[in-house]
Amino acid sequence: MDKNMSQPTRKQVLEKLRRRYQTAGAEHKTKLLDQAVELLGYHRKAAIRALGQAVVRPVSGLAVLTGRPVKYEPNLLLPWLRPIWQASDYACGRRLVAMLPEWIPAYEQHEKRMPGEVREKLLLASGRTLDRLLEPLRAQGTGRSLTRPGTLLRQQIPIRGSLWEEGKAGWLEVDTVALCGGSVAGEFVWMVDGVDYATTWVEVRAMWGRGQVGTLAALQDIEASLPFCLLGLDSDNGGEFLNHHVLHWLQKRPRPVFMTRSRPYKKDDNAHVEQKNWTHVRQCFGYERYGNPELVQPMNALVKGAYGQLLNYFHASLKLDHKERKAGKVRRIYGAAQTPLARVLASPEVTEATKARLLKHKASLNPFALKRTVTQSLKAISALRRNHR
Repeated sequence: MDKNMSQPTRKQVLEKLRRRYQTAGAEHKTKLLDQAVELLGYHRKAAIRALGQAVVRPVSGLAVLTGRPVKYEPNLLLPWLRPIWQASDYACGRRLVAMLPEWIPAYEQHEKRMPGEVREKLLLASGRTLDRLLEPLRAQGTGRSLTRPGTLLRQQIPIRGSLWEEGKAGWLEVDTVALCGGSVAGEFVWMVDGVDYATTWVEVRAMWGRGQVGTLAALQDIEASLPFCLLGLDSDNGGEFLNHHVLHWLQKRPRPVFMTRSRPYKKDDNAHVEQKNWTHVRQCFGYERYGNPELVQPMNALVKGAYGQLLNYFHASLKLDHKERKAGKVRRIYGAAQTPLARVLASPEVTEATKARLLKHKASLNPFALKRTVTQSLKAISALRRNHR
């Protein structure tokens, strides 16, 4: 790169290379890219993007935009895509691709009919195209952790390793999320979050405080709602999980359930449930303080009803398939996005009667009606929370 080159000169060189690049053949394009890398100091990928930009050429006093024509016009698609994206709790493009074939008919049934051109383009769009369309609308958030160490049984409960049969449904990661509003003083509502490793089926329960008995009751309720048998339970090192109540419940049964734990201070050991803490708890209930015990009942009615059905029946998720190591770099390869229900239906551990029951239940539901119920319930819960102050 010529460091003595002035900024106006750099722009002139780039424009000249760009005009040549637009009409050059493959061999000459390679040479032009080499020149951009050498003269301007670009990374090769950056040079491809810079030279591949459309050139505006004045013709008879008018500006003509050359380059590939726009196929997915934001002005046409965003007004229809935005409500679907919002109802899906702001799913990424790869998840939306898997969800749109179900969600577009549901939107037309619950809201209004979509123009044929819009429907066709949304169903043909790739995940990256959807991400580009939605990029101006995206937002981010933050999180917090309040794990208290449970040392009583830590040496008796093994760190998760070869005990897990990760291809089978029934191996559950669990964690707790504090709805404390930034202060851990006093009592408040906690959420117990559980996700199945193989199917990504999620169950969430609210409880008052984080006592051992209350945590056990939430875990028992979660197990009763699973469409498969519980085979293993993996938690962090919190005392609400590592205690005699939970261990006795798991082991004193005809077929004992394995209990394992993560390594201390290693959140990646519970990466699946840690992710759901954000997508399934924080995105719904936020970071406000839920300091009223009367909130537990309506919150559980919501997560066991409309909200749980929306997550497990209609929200697609990505799951890591395998990793590839090349030139010292690890590349993660993900499978196609699927709903937890789709993975449950494909699981041999789930009985045919259960699969038929789940399919029949899903056929009676509409994701937009469920989303409206969730929104109304959250407003009622929020009003009850505010009135307690």
